[in-house]
Amino acid sequence: MYPLRRNRRLRTSEAVRSLVRETIISPNDFIVPLFVVEGKGIKEEIASMPNYFRFSLDLLEQEVKELWKMGLKSVLIFVKVPDNLKDNAGTEALNAEGLMQRAIKIVKNAVPEMLVMTDVALDPYSSFGHDGVVADGKIINDDTTAILTEMSLSHAKAGADFIAPSDMMDGRIFEIRSLLEDEGFHDTGIMSYSAKYASAFYGPFRDALDSAPGFGDKKTYQMDPANREEAIRETLMDIEEGADIVMVKPGLCYLDIVRDIKEAVTVPVAVYQVSGEYAMIKAASEKGWLDHDAVMMEQLTAIKRAGANMIASYFAKDAVKLLS
Repeated sequence: MYPLRRNRRLRTSEAVRSLVRETIISPNDFIVPLFVVEGKGIKEEIASMPNYFRFSLDLLEQEVKELWKMGLKSVLIFVKVPDNLKDNAGTEALNAEGLMQRAIKIVKNAVPEMLVMTDVALDPYSSFGHDGVVADGKIINDDTTAILTEMSLSHAKAGADFIAPSDMMDGRIFEIRSLLEDEGFHDTGIMSYSAKYASAFYGPFRDALDSAPGFGDKKTYQMDPANREEAIRETLMDIEEGADIVMVKPGLCYLDIVRDIKEAVTVPVAVYQVSGEYAMIKAASEKGWLDHDAVMMEQLTAIKRAGANMIASYFAKDAVKLLS
C-alpha cells in the first residue's frame, strides 16, 4: 500500500492542512482570569507575570469591554484583599460590599452578556494564606465548607453566573449546590476545580494575590501530582454533588488527566493553564530561546486536543489577537 497511501498529501499546503485540522482554537474556548484590587486608576503589572495586570474597579470596566469586543465572553474573577481585612475565618469574603461583590456588579453593568465566574476559596482572605480555616496547624474541612457555601451565595446575589470553588475541600459542591437551590439560585452554575494538584506551577499567581501559605504547604487538600485514578474519583464525586463543569489544574503536565476525565464524564471539562506555565513561556521568549506565539498556540492546542472544552488562560488576549 505504500505507493498508494501517502499521508503527506494532506500536509502539502496550508489550505489542505486547515481543511483537515482536527483541533481548532477560537475565542469561544477561553475563560479570562482577572485580578482586581482596591483603589482608582490602577493597572499594575504583576512582576512574575509579564504583561498581565491587576485592575482597580474603574479600569476593570474598561478591560471587560475590550475583552467583549475581542470576542472573549467569559471571565474568572480573583481579588487581592488588603492585609488588614484578612483573618482566619475569611470574614471579608462574606461582605456584601466586598471587593469581589463589587467587581461582579461592575462587570455585569459594563457588559451584561459577559459570563462571570468567581473564585471561591479562603486563601485571598486568610491571614494564614490557606484555602481553609486553620486550627492547630491543620485545615479544618467542614468549618471551611460552611464559609465557602455562604461565600458562594454572596457571589450569586451579586450577580455571578458561575461559582468556581478552587479549595479542594471534601463535600463543598453538595453544600454549595444545596444552599443555592434553597435560596432560589437554580440557574447559578458551579465550575468545580475537581482535580486540582498541589503543583509547583502556582508561584506567580500567589504573587499576584499575595496569597502564599504562611506556613507549610497545601498538600493535605490539593492532590498529589503522582496520582491519576484519584482524579477520576474526585471528579465523579463532584458531578454527583452538583457540579456543572469540572476542571483540571494545571494544564500541560496533566494532559493525561484531562483525557482520562474527558472519557469518564459527560459534563464539560475546563483546564486552567496556570501562572507558572504562562511565566515560563514569557521568560523564555524574552531570552530569545522560544518563539512566543508558536509555543503559546502549540500549548493551547495540546490542551484542547487532550479534551478541554474551555481553557482558563492568561494568554487569552494574546491568542485571540493572533487568531484575528
